[in-house]
Amino acid sequence: MQQNKEEEELRRELSQDLVQYRAIYQRAEDSRDADINYDRQGAPNACISVSDSALGPASMQVFLGEGINENEKKRAQMEINERNLRAQKEEREKQEREQKNRELLTSRELVEKDLRAVQLNALEEECKRAARTALSYYNQAQAEERMKREQQERLRREGEELAEVRYMVTSDLLTERPEAFKRKTESSAEVPRVLTDRWKGMTPQQISDIHRTREEQCLEKEGLREMERQRDVAWDYHLTEQARQQEREEKRGKELERERRVQLDKYNQQLAREQQAHQNYLDKKLYTNRPTVQYFTQFSTSSR
Repeated sequence: MQQNKEEEELRRELSQDLVQYRAIYQRAEDSRDADINYDRQGAPNACISVSDSALGPASMQVFLGEGINENEKKRAQMEINERNLRAQKEEREKQEREQKNRELLTSRELVEKDLRAVQLNALEEECKRAARTALSYYNQAQAEERMKREQQERLRREGEELAEVRYMVTSDLLTERPEAFKRKTESSAEVPRVLTDRWKGMTPQQISDIHRTREEQCLEKEGLREMERQRDVAWDYHLTEQARQQEREEKRGKELERERRVQLDKYNQQLAREQQAHQNYLDKKLYTNRPTVQYFTQFSTSSR
């Protein structure tokens, strides 16, 4: 509505400016044919320096039959203009009434929309309040259930810890009974395995076996080192021979390159001598009569 009002105001100002411009710069009495179409009372005086007898038919200003019943025509035209203006005014008032009715309907629709929005917001708030209440009840039930589970888990863990303490106090680990190891190994059909919680140390036979195995491993490792050393020596010899062979190849390649360069220099010298001889032939025997500057200046000496 504010935008429409601003547009109407701008359109009214433009119309006023146009009417003012026409009233100042486009007056009917200032036109060239004002003395023909309008009365001479408000028109400027036409000054003709030549008499009517000296002018021909083409220079006539007023013809016979013009200006008859001019006042009645003006009065009729003014009545027509008044009727048109009255009709335009009525049409404008009708449009304004319709515009006001439309604006009233629009404002009513906006009010209804606002009321509907308020009702919807109230319903939404009520739904949110009910949802928050239900969520709080649900969270409270979940918290109570979680507290019950934690209490049951604490009781179970405490019972397991008490059972473990009771087992550790009455087990063979703290009592250190040697009969437990013997009883377990004799009742087992498999090879007896070492129980770390009841092991009291190795026997002399086991210690001697460990020393013998360590000596065998040392001898085996020494043999592997010797084999590795011999392989390294053989590889170094192979690399040395390969480097010598590569050096001989490089020397041979350099000799071939030197010979090729010598042959290429000889060939280039031969070509230079032949080219020099051919140039001497061209300069001294073939092209002996060279044109001078006067030969070239004799052409294009005229504008044609």
